[in-house]
Amino acid sequence: FDNMAAEWRPPYPIQYAPLFKIPPNLVHIAKWMFGYPGYLWPWNVVYVLITVYTFYYTTPAISDCKEISLNWVLPIFLRNQVLIWIFAGGWHALLYIFKLQGEEKKYDPKWQATNNPKFMFNDQVYDNVFWSCVSGVPIWTGYEVFMLNYWANNPNSGYLITSWSENPVYCAAWLLLIPIWREFHFYWIHRMIHIKPLYKTIHYLHHKNFNPGPWSGLAMHPVEHLLYFSVVLIHFVVPSHPIHFFFNSQHTALTPAGGHHGFEGPILNDNLPTGSYFHYLHHRYFECNYGEATIPLDKLFGTFRDGQKVGSELQGKEHS
Repeated sequence: FDNMAAEWRPPYPIQYAPLFKIPPNLVHIAKWMFGYPGYLWPWNVVYVLITVYTFYYTTPAISDCKEISLNWVLPIFLRNQVLIWIFAGGWHALLYIFKLQGEEKKYDPKWQATNNPKFMFNDQVYDNVFWSCVSGVPIWTGYEVFMLNYWANNPNSGYLITSWSENPVYCAAWLLLIPIWREFHFYWIHRMIHIKPLYKTIHYLHHKNFNPGPWSGLAMHPVEHLLYFSVVLIHFVVPSHPIHFFFNSQHTALTPAGGHHGFEGPILNDNLPTGSYFHYLHHRYFECNYGEATIPLDKLFGTFRDGQKVGSELQGKEHS
């Protein structure tokens, strides 16, 4: 924490989305839902469009997935590698290679660590890329393969919606709720792996990145990847179209890059909303902000920090 005083922080406190505020304010909720930037625009719309494209143009027909075969598994794996390189690699290129934002609104003025033995290859970026691509993408792919194979062999499952037109209102509502479900799942998985034995054997790897970058988002221990991507198992018990499942899995895989890149948005001449100071504070101080800024679970359980205080009162005992 030697450069704590040099860190940049927003001049305003972190605030939760209005969705769960009491009493509810419907005008504020509507602005948050449909405004720009907001819940839908731009990023969730982007992720939905990517999901639709990749499902219809790069995913094998469910009927072809009855037997596990590299003929259809390998293309999914390669597709997911391409996606992670577009998002994590894209943010890294913009902000850390070409440095189009410079140091403006960068939370920690330091860049990614090099010549540091705590990271594999003595390099933070190489370490993060390794864990993201060698562990994260295979496990993400594994969940998708497992679900496609299950659907192929259980075509009459009551939990598979084969046509959006069967119940368009339900399908649209469930699609809107998936990022909220993701946040709820993430909070509880995250709290669990902060239990000391799990932290010291699993989650420590992710927390080596106290100054995270885009590739840090999926830089996790394989067991953490298994837990993190288990968010998609809900589609075994909640009726879902494959679009719901792939939106959930791709949202889980791709959003961490934008939430870990270390800059406060909007960036690039204030044109692009992005970043998460909420989650940066968790990396910096360890024992706060386990969730995100939609569901006020941290506020409910007394672990919310709004970023207006810095120093030892936020610093975790085990984070170094």
